[in-house]
Amino acid sequence: MSAEDLPFNRPASPQSSTSQPIADSLSTDGGESGEYHGPHSPSHFPSLVLAGICSATTPFLLLGDILDCLPLDQCDKIFSFVEENVSTWKSNSFYTAGKNYLLRMCNDLLRRLSKSQNTVFCGRIQLFLARLFPLSEKSGLNLQSQFNLDNITVFNKNEQESTLGQRPTEEKEDGMEVEEGEMGDEEPGAPAPCSIPIDYNLYRKFWTLQDYFRNPVQCYEKFSWITFLKYSDETLAVFKSFKLDDMQASKRKLEELRTAGGDHVYFAKFLTSEKLMDLQLSDSNFRRHILLQYLVLFQYLKGQVKFKSSSCILNDDQCSWMEETTKLVYQLLKEIPPDGDKFATMVEHVLNTEENWNSWKNEGCPSFVKDRPVDDKPKRPTRKRQAPEDFLGKGPDRKVFMGNDELTRLWNLNHDNMAACQSESREFMPSLEDFFEEAIEQADPANMVENEYKVVHNSNYGWRALRLLSRRSPHFFQPTNQQFKSLADYLESMVIKLAKELPDLPSEEIKTGEEDDEDNSDTLLKESNDSPSMQNKLVSNQQMDEIAAKLGAQWKTLAGQLEIKAAEIREIETDSEDVDMQAKLLLVAWQDREGTQATVESLVTALNAAGFPKIADILNET
Repeated sequence: MSAEDLPFNRPASPQSSTSQPIADSLSTDGGESGEYHGPHSPSHFPSLVLAGICSATTPFLLLGDILDCLPLDQCDKIFSFVEENVSTWKSNSFYTAGKNYLLRMCNDLLRRLSKSQNTVFCGRIQLFLARLFPLSEKSGLNLQSQFNLDNITVFNKNEQESTLGQRPTEEKEDGMEVEEGEMGDEEPGAPAPCSIPIDYNLYRKFWTLQDYFRNPVQCYEKFSWITFLKYSDETLAVFKSFKLDDMQASKRKLEELRTAGGDHVYFAKFLTSEKLMDLQLSDSNFRRHILLQYLVLFQYLKGQVKFKSSSCILNDDQCSWMEETTKLVYQLLKEIPPDGDKFATMVEHVLNTEENWNSWKNEGCPSFVKDRPVDDKPKRPTRKRQAPEDFLGKGPDRKVFMGNDELTRLWNLNHDNMAACQSESREFMPSLEDFFEEAIEQADPANMVENEYKVVHNSNYGWRALRLLSRRSPHFFQPTNQQFKSLADYLESMVIKLAKELPDLPSEEIKTGEEDDEDNSDTLLKESNDSPSMQNKLVSNQQMDEIAAKLGAQWKTLAGQLEIKAAEIREIETDSEDVDMQAKLLLVAWQDREGTQATVESLVTALNAAGFPKIADILNET
């Protein structure tokens, strides 16, 4: 789409007869140079800001409005003013206030411009942004090494529509212009035909390689790498067999380019027409582009990139192939006229310096501006003033007088205040058994306590219970998929878990909700000890402590048998650095997930499967 197709040429708003629009005042009617220096000239913006007549953002707002109203050919002239004053925009008076406006203005221009038709203007805008912002500005860096996947090279993928191999035998039509040194077979010094025939198969493989240059990550895939390896060998074989010499490079044309005022020939996009394949293989610039793409690709595949996936690893065969191919590419670059040796040396130097750029990005892009070290003057040692003896006290007891009898008594209760604070007498936090004893008794169905009269429904009790659980219970930090509608429901579930772990508490009654006759309790207990149903009992807190102490640092081996997820293992490692506590948290997480299925029999089976038969025997004995 051309610039004329874009809706930017809006009509100017009506102006009074005594006022000239700023856009009109910037037209080229001010002399031979085409510049305007009247009262509306943009060159007066900095002086107006420094004089305090307008704010620092006013010039950027006016420039943005002007560029929005003007067509692209006049925007080029206005942007020249913006480029020339880049040092002014970087000053302290303008940079902070106008950097966002300038960035937005440049992005708006880039959206209006065509990358293929306005290549030079787009490049000027990019260079201006590079000069305006510091090198360490992270908003302008590709920190995560993302590729432009939209840059797709389109070529003929249908062999039926190919014209290769169907060369006409009749003579060229009259009036067809043949470029000297390229198409004229009768011309002296014409390029020799390629030793490998150019057919559709070579055409397809050659342009398919552009997809690997566009997205190098697919080279780490096995089948994609095989395809890339095959196509690259055939392409480089063509370059190797069909070499260019000075006669084929057309010296006369090179001299014309050198004397044409330094103009360079460049292309914004590859031309993939089948008819141009012969000419492209004979073009030195085209060959250099392709070979340089190989070197850039190899440097990324072998380089250390911070955001590269852990699976992106090359094997020994791939590395050896890339080393051999790199040597071949440099050799081919040296053989391409003109000045092949100089070009190859320059490319190698640029790629070596690129490693420093990659290392800088991997380190988080630290600023290049180093703070000037402050000269630390030697400080004069201060003499500490000694406290008076009457304050520190006298005699072997060294009693400290605080000026008040009661304060003096309190202060001298213990000579070490920190030790006094750590005394057991100052431990005011209750134990889990004492605090939850009443709640566990009320949770027993045998006591028939209604829900509204349970202590877990007391908000004050719930707040203190959460504080205590966070300090003394590992269940508080264990994730769970169970959803609770209220704090009372959550505390009731915690009371049931604590009743199973805490000794001397009626945990079995809470779990089953059944009343057993006292006369038959001893008999049932004895039978259960002698029968296989002993294995159906839940694992107690004491048993988990013993198993955790035995496992130690090998608790991760058991985690796989207990089907603990990797995310839960990382949370356990984060919660505690003690391996015994990590093993205990593993067992607690398993018990929370299994619930009533967290039996001794299940844990013994997991221990045997993980290779801990001795620990399993100890669990059976206990």
